[in-house]
Amino acid sequence: MKKIIILIVLLIIGGVGFYIGKPYYDMHFKTIALSVDQKIIYVHSDESLMDLAAKFEKEDIMSKKSFLAYATKLGLTDENLEPGKYRVVDGIKIKNIFYGFKNGNQELKDVKITFNNCLTIEDMAGKVAPNIEADSAQIVAYLNHTATIEKFGFNPATMISLFLPDTYEIGEWDTSAEEFVAFMAKKYKDYWNEDRKAKQAVLNISQSQIATLASIIEAEQGINTQEWPIIAGLYLNRVKRGILLQSDPTAKFCWGDELKGVKRLLTIHMQRDCPYNTYIYPGIPPGPIRMPSKQAIDAVLNAEQHDYIFMCAKPDNSGLHNFAKTNAQHNANAAKWHAYARKMRLR
Repeated sequence: MKKIIILIVLLIIGGVGFYIGKPYYDMHFKTIALSVDQKIIYVHSDESLMDLAAKFEKEDIMSKKSFLAYATKLGLTDENLEPGKYRVVDGIKIKNIFYGFKNGNQELKDVKITFNNCLTIEDMAGKVAPNIEADSAQIVAYLNHTATIEKFGFNPATMISLFLPDTYEIGEWDTSAEEFVAFMAKKYKDYWNEDRKAKQAVLNISQSQIATLASIIEAEQGINTQEWPIIAGLYLNRVKRGILLQSDPTAKFCWGDELKGVKRLLTIHMQRDCPYNTYIYPGIPPGPIRMPSKQAIDAVLNAEQHDYIFMCAKPDNSGLHNFAKTNAQHNANAAKWHAYARKMRLR
């Protein structure tokens, strides 16, 4: 009889142990089985635990009921749920998922952003937004706010100068529009080091004016970048002598999308009254006509010193230019180009 009683007691203890041990095992040792190697889960700043549970069910990771049950047992709440971009990998322990959400242990911390060849702030925002929490509309709205523009010392025409195209490691995904702009302001300050400021002082124009010239040069010569320092010197010569820049890209800028796809401008295109039109208004335009690259800005800072004030496309389809110091030299170069254009039936 004693043996039977002992056996019954052991069975009861084992059953209780199993009842207690299974939930403990599930929480601390059970893993997730996915149909793929990994799934990316975005947790936005305004999302709740219920929102996240719905995402887990939609992504076929686990049911909402199971998610909320584990969240309760592992202490994950609306209050300690950290926003971010998380990676749920096949075979990960369930506890690590929930502890990760609690502690903000994002699997994807070294978030990179890249923006190049941007014509506008909207273009830039569209390239940045997929990699951070802030969407493009939030970025643009923040940048268009008067308080933001004044905070960083720009105006609506020059605000685009703050952004220097490149690839940057911005940190974690949950970056707001304000944090992104502050990050770029830091990069802008780093770029404008003492060496560049010294070169700016020699040119005796503002950083935004340098960026504006750089944007014009990049629009004028987008292929053969070796000409950038020469063109920079030419435009600076015109500015110093009070000569109109007469840059086609500035005239085209005034037309917006109306001249989209037009390669050769006509006389009528140079006549639109707009403050950016350097065929009408002297000096450097109010702001950049596109987001200039660091290389183009450096070309202005390191502009070649020469006496050129004219440039004309070479009659050989090379994309290069003939430069001239006098009007007579320029007229000769222009005559060669027009003869070539007629021969090649260029329009």
